[in-house]
Amino acid sequence: MRHIITIFSFIICVSTSIAQKTVDASDIMKDLKEGKNVQISNATINGVLDFTFMDDALPKLPKRRRWWNNGGSNTVEKQIAGKVQFTNCTFQDHVLAYIPHEDSGYTFVANFEDVVVFKDCTFEEKAMFKYSDFERNTDFSGSKFNGDSTFKYAKFERDITFEDTLFDEPSTFKYSKFKQYVSFENAIFKDTAIFKYTEFKDGVSFRNVKFEEDLNIKYTKVHGKFDITNMDVAYDIDSKYTRINGKSFSKYLLNSKK
Repeated sequence: MRHIITIFSFIICVSTSIAQKTVDASDIMKDLKEGKNVQISNATINGVLDFTFMDDALPKLPKRRRWWNNGGSNTVEKQIAGKVQFTNCTFQDHVLAYIPHEDSGYTFVANFEDVVVFKDCTFEEKAMFKYSDFERNTDFSGSKFNGDSTFKYAKFERDITFEDTLFDEPSTFKYSKFKQYVSFENAIFKDTAIFKYTEFKDGVSFRNVKFEEDLNIKYTKVHGKFDITNMDVAYDIDSKYTRINGKSFSKYLLNSKK
């Protein structure tokens, strides 16, 4: 009996040590800067994870007056070449692929050239992916966004899933473009969800999705499958100028009931 208890205690200790593994964001950024693949599971990430590498780029850039007078762009883009894969990780601080720097006037954006995975992760603070290009398959399934999040103007070139996600704060996919089919199946939006001007070029699933506040799909365009089976919206749906395969949202609903 004593041996059984000892073995059981050992298993608990091992499980706890795995769950409590911590990784510094600075170490992750070092690997990304060198073009390495990042693959981390069952870890807590400490510190701001800045995919834009703003602190490295800022000192090398012209002052605001110079690029403004020359008609230059104020957007600084960083290409992330390696795979980015996080599974069952908790990010205690901001995760940033978009930073508007007020003092300099520059906007820093990160684009992802390879696979991106944030599966079963928890974002405790901001998760900013505004303007980001996701060139390969992308997976945010099972993740929790406890702070502000934005995918505004983001472009998804390949397969993408947001299944089983939870958005605790207002979330926006305004102006986002999905070239392949995307699923939000079983997702929960605790606050307002904004899909205004979003384009779904190969279909979208909102099956079993719960919108606990308002849903804004104004000017949204959907081509292909549009699955809203058991979708629940607690308050208002703004579907003005929405087009589902060329039809208005209300006309689509009427036709789907026939």
